[in-house]
Amino acid sequence: MGRPRARDIGLVADGLPTGRHNAITDVPGVMVGHVTLREGDGPLRPGEGPVRTGVTVVRPHGGNLFREKVRAAVHTINGFGKACGFEEVRELGVIEAPIALTGTLNVGLVADGLVQHAIRESPEVGIRTGSVNVVVGECNDGFLNDLQGRHVRAEHVRAALDGAAAGPVAEGAVGAGTGTSCFGWKGGIGTASRVVPRQGGGFAVGVLVQSNFGRPRDLLIRGVPVGRYLQPPPAGGPPAPERGSIMIVLATDAPLDSRQLRRLGVRAAAGLARTGSHHGHGSGDFVVAFSVAQRIPHAPESLTREETVLADEARAMEWLFPAVVESVEEAVLNSLCRAETVRGRDDHIRHALPVEEVAILVARGRGGRD
Repeated sequence: MGRPRARDIGLVADGLPTGRHNAITDVPGVMVGHVTLREGDGPLRPGEGPVRTGVTVVRPHGGNLFREKVRAAVHTINGFGKACGFEEVRELGVIEAPIALTGTLNVGLVADGLVQHAIRESPEVGIRTGSVNVVVGECNDGFLNDLQGRHVRAEHVRAALDGAAAGPVAEGAVGAGTGTSCFGWKGGIGTASRVVPRQGGGFAVGVLVQSNFGRPRDLLIRGVPVGRYLQPPPAGGPPAPERGSIMIVLATDAPLDSRQLRRLGVRAAAGLARTGSHHGHGSGDFVVAFSVAQRIPHAPESLTREETVLADEARAMEWLFPAVVESVEEAVLNSLCRAETVRGRDDHIRHALPVEEVAILVARGRGGRD
């Protein structure tokens, strides 16, 4: 069965109900795909290995995103990162290609893979119509991985896209999370979802994270300062400096425009804070948010068209905001709980979080409180 999710061992407080899979794929139509690259052991050979990296893709729907775009927004919590494609999303408020996550120096190669995919699906790109904007986020996996090797290539992007599926999502040291760390432990991919009550619209909110942030002593779970009592074993490398990153992909079926989606993205920072994050000076903390409620045609037949919009934004946001905060917090905890120990280059090691010990610490720290 593998390692448990955070909710299975009491590390998540009661709140809004989850979706069926407690994953970003609980938002209708959303699909996730991973390609994980692990090869070689021992000393770092720059450009050759060892390899501990990968790519994760999120498809807002299974159709042609260039021809049927979705409303979107991006939010920068702290901007120490090499994200690709954000400015056009800020300007136009749509996403027109699958979202990809990877390791830092792979960004250009992954972007090229997404462009190739868009051209295969829409041969008119750059010829009979405009170019395509691709969105790639990254975290630095160089503690475990041969960063200079840039081992993620277009064929890996294509495989992740072809393998993207709805339903349960693989978490931990997979895809873009293969080589990343979280609070000094092994981090990686995590996901979670919430369903808003009917009086708030009955909408779904789903989150997927690539976690790579946090100092060991700062880990906070259900208000218990776990990091003060539980430190990772030696990692075989220098102590982690005050930096780190996280990529957050946020999906919903609420009919939100780009301004409203950015408002959801801002609230993601509150979910990170609940895990102990301080958004360090050298951290790249970014949110990409989208709504599947509307499909925006690339070539509309008329100047105007009808769309469903929120008639009562205040009532919807009263529920959507906490749904985002809870989902981000739980997704980060899932990235920790599900990740197994990984040994990488130069015998650097990131240990799996000892979930049984953590569950005991949290139960004791809460003194029996629910």
